[in-house]
Amino acid sequence: MLSNKSSWVFLGLIVSIANATVPGAASTNEINEPQKKKTYNGGALYPQTTNTRDLRILDGIWNFRKSPMDPEYGYRNGWYEQDLEKTGPVIPMPVPASYNDIGEDAALRDHVGLVWYDRRFHVPPWWAKTEQRIWLRFCSVHYAAQVWINGKPAIHHEIGHLPFEVEITDFINTNKSNLLTVVVDNVLLSDTMPQGTVKDIVVNNFRVKQEQSYTFDFFNYAGIHRSVFLYSTPQIYIDDVVVNTDIQGLTGFVVYNVTYKGSLSDIQCLIELFDKSGSQVSASHDCAGLLEIGNAQFWWPYLMHTDPGYLYTLQVSLIGPDGEVLDTYGQKVGIRTITWSNTTIYINDKPLYLRGFGMHEDSDLRGKGWDPVLWVKNFNLIKWVGANAFRTSHYPYAEEIYQLADEHGIMIIDECPGVDTDIFTDALLEKHKQSLTELIRRDKNHPSVIMWSISNEPRSNNLKADAYFQKVAKHVKSMDLSRPVTIAISQVYFIDRAGQHLDVICFNRYNGWYANTGSLANIATYVEEEAIAWHRKHNKPVIMTEYGADTISGLHLIPEYVWSEEYQVALMSEHFKAFDRLRQRGFFSGEFIWNFADFKTAQTITRVGGNKKGIFTRSRQPKASAHHLRARYLALAAADTGAPAPAIQYYISDNKPALHEEL
Repeated sequence: MLSNKSSWVFLGLIVSIANATVPGAASTNEINEPQKKKTYNGGALYPQTTNTRDLRILDGIWNFRKSPMDPEYGYRNGWYEQDLEKTGPVIPMPVPASYNDIGEDAALRDHVGLVWYDRRFHVPPWWAKTEQRIWLRFCSVHYAAQVWINGKPAIHHEIGHLPFEVEITDFINTNKSNLLTVVVDNVLLSDTMPQGTVKDIVVNNFRVKQEQSYTFDFFNYAGIHRSVFLYSTPQIYIDDVVVNTDIQGLTGFVVYNVTYKGSLSDIQCLIELFDKSGSQVSASHDCAGLLEIGNAQFWWPYLMHTDPGYLYTLQVSLIGPDGEVLDTYGQKVGIRTITWSNTTIYINDKPLYLRGFGMHEDSDLRGKGWDPVLWVKNFNLIKWVGANAFRTSHYPYAEEIYQLADEHGIMIIDECPGVDTDIFTDALLEKHKQSLTELIRRDKNHPSVIMWSISNEPRSNNLKADAYFQKVAKHVKSMDLSRPVTIAISQVYFIDRAGQHLDVICFNRYNGWYANTGSLANIATYVEEEAIAWHRKHNKPVIMTEYGADTISGLHLIPEYVWSEEYQVALMSEHFKAFDRLRQRGFFSGEFIWNFADFKTAQTITRVGGNKKGIFTRSRQPKASAHHLRARYLALAAADTGAPAPAIQYYISDNKPALHEEL
């Protein structure tokens, strides 16, 4: 096992992270070049209301219209300078949501190119009266966005699934409504994250539409996918809070670094750590330092402790020269350590076995739009099954999901949007690193995040993959050494050129489905042999991050047959045999079934209404496989951590013989 680094070493690391220079966002495909403005590169604190900050949410019904085939038309005609409804027909569009499934026509669902959104908003008068800074934050727009405030270019951002924000104090009207306009581009090219290609459909020498294609197996939903926040901060404000934690015996340590911005010097910090009951357990007046908590409550995963997901609150206050409180911010903290050896991943010095899922942000109507109802249900089902982890396949999820994971004690393999990476260019490398910079900046403080995944199923047999992923992995480690780095690899071990740069080997394989379709024989042997081969090659912990079979809910066939619920259960059982044998070898660290729930894909004859590998339907109803997996995951939790064994859900029998008496 690797020993934990000392807290003071972590302090130096955290300070270096907080002060690191972050590259600006790169340019995007069709969005008008002169309108671009560099993305703000400060901290990525999730907006909140405090005694010094205020927050307004701009979610709701916005105006929406597609761009004509000429992408410059809206720019030339000044659509961003006036209400969109004055430029032509608009339709109402919910935010947050993907726009693709809101209409009734295939043209909107399959639209490729630019779309325009706008709405008006007011700024609370007291923000101006108290000279507050005013900020606009988009939690996710896919794929690229350009934003205007009252006709002035405010910010540009590329790479969906990640937040971006800008100070708009100088843009807004304080005594009347303000116009917010957003143009969104969903085009994926060879230098986007993820990659794609676009084909022009030409009729009589006139381009009538564009068709997008991509190799990844989920629908390229687009739009304003997550909440839009309007918030205020004081002139001198907390820009970022970075925390890391350590444990020694029963003592917990919180290593922190606070950065702030503003013109005033002679600023002090008041740092207070509160437990769940609201009692202060530690404090400091330094803006960077170490808090010691005796008899600390550690952050444990679900079913590994009677009180999983324990969170403290780090209350940060900036104090001015006269003792006045300038700004405050509350940061949740889970005290835990993640370490790893060549065979094992440890949490709080305890060996860790991951029982998980691959997932998608996907639901009917909303597409990839943030949906709190859906995700509360998802976490209830994750816990019902007995899972303790999931991978954010294949992109960063909404920030609120990580907050829920922190609270529930569900661990996350946090994945960037590098899926099916194929053409390894310098331009793509910079985008790849930028996506990870923004991901780590956003998610660095979440105790639920235990691993960084820098790609899913890249073409890592490519000769260029070696140097490419060496640079990507090095970039991640320059920002965070406290978590292992991985890739979900689909290439076989003897041609892969990325594994040597990773800390944990994750592999995806579909024995009995894409390979040897319909054959259950030898699945267990194939899985076991491949996992052993990966470990022998790299001498690192191994996780199987994808396996499974498409299943039509309600299709029952005996003997088992592909697409039936019986076949999915039988295929899972063969994998379970391999996993149990691998668990006895000491290097196998987890199993992740693909997928948690059915999800939408591009249209193809190999997909019946989308990918049906979920153990739940798209509406989150269980297939037979959900009950089968639940029995396994709860049994594993009982074996590994002493968690209560699952009770029989439905009464079957008391197993007593029938009594017969002579009358």
